[in-house]
Amino acid sequence: MKETKDVLRIVGIVLLALFVLVVGIPLVFAAAGITLSIIGTILGLAVWLIKVAVFIAIVYLILVGIRAVLR
Repeated sequence: MKETKDVLRIVGIVLLALFVLVVGIPLVFAAAGITLSIIGTILGLAVWLIKVAVFIAIVYLILVGIRAVLR
């Protein structure tokens, strides 16, 4: 049980470090006036991909709902 807690703690620290690298550093650079177009493009693509996924999920749920009503 102790090993599990240690592993989860290490995983949490690694995830926190990744979050700081991905989110924190671009915010610091933006505050300093340095624009990073590559990271901005990647974040824009990620947001666009999330929007597309939500749209597909909504359409799927509507189609499944219509199919359930027709049965």
